Amino acid sequence: MSEWDIKKLQILRTLSERGTVTATAGALQMTPSAVSQQLSNLAKQLGVPLLEAHGRRVRLTDAAHLVLRHAEAVFAQLERADAELAAYVHGEAGEVRVGAFSTAVPALVVPAVRALREAAPGISVRVRETEAAEAYELLAAGEVDIALSLAAQAPAAADADTRFTRESLLADPLDVALPGEHPLASAAAPRLADLAGEPWIFGGSGPWSEITRAACEGAGFTPEQAHSASGWTAILAMVEAGMGVALVPRMAAVRRDGVVMRELVADRPCRHVVAAVRCGAAGGAAVSRVLTSLREAVPTRVG
Repeated sequence: MSEWDIKKLQILRTLSERGTVTATAGALQMTPSAVSQQLSNLAKQLGVPLLEAHGRRVRLTDAAHLVLRHAEAVFAQLERADAELAAYVHGEAGEVRVGAFSTAVPALVVPAVRALREAAPGISVRVRETEAAEAYELLAAGEVDIALSLAAQAPAAADADTRFTRESLLADPLDVALPGEHPLASAAAPRLADLAGEPWIFGGSGPWSEITRAACEGAGFTPEQAHSASGWTAILAMVEAGMGVALVPRMAAVRRDGVVMRELVADRPCRHVVAAVRCGAAGGAAVSRVLTSLREAVPTRVG
């Protein structure tokens, strides 16, 4: 039987995620030579080549992808074992690290933490604000236990990342932010398609860019990105100045003079707030209790 070394398999998994030996070394706080040596040793232990030259870099072989496919099941089982052991030792207690994007912190995480103080005082929550696009990286690296991110669509089993268990906490409606003098600011029932020719303001990459593009494409057009910004203060300031229009999630909406927020009743675009844990970890008593508290914290005014 081949010798399966969990630590070396984790290095291989990180290389698959990060793409280069240098990036892998940085993520694992190792030297590049140590990463290469560990992967060379793993290849010898398993009796198959795991890396092949690809220009000035290396890439995983088909055998490496086969190994990782089985390794994911091993990692998930170890997460379940850790969760059961923690429940046995601590019960509904312990520290849970939550990584969340900025608007989710006050809207979901803070109410959940307040509720937990009363319902489960043995659980402490450590919050880390992060960009939605980075949440899964932190989760995969073991730096957080629960990650809150964003998606254009609710998670589906068919396209799920096998490393994570994901669920949609809520579908957050997207309203359109218009300059106060815009012709549609007082229209009876504005539609997203009515804004096809407008200059748009949204992030240059990551989930929010995908969400805006998906909503507009669902209405039959591709938005012209006139300006790029990720913070709502900057986005709404540009809308107020007449520089463009933007979709704004209701959970993040902030009143601003000179900006009119209009509900898109006919289109009803939304973004999904997604909670993710490493596959197998959801059975832990503390993680499970925090997930329940996050579900219960979903604002009733949203949607």
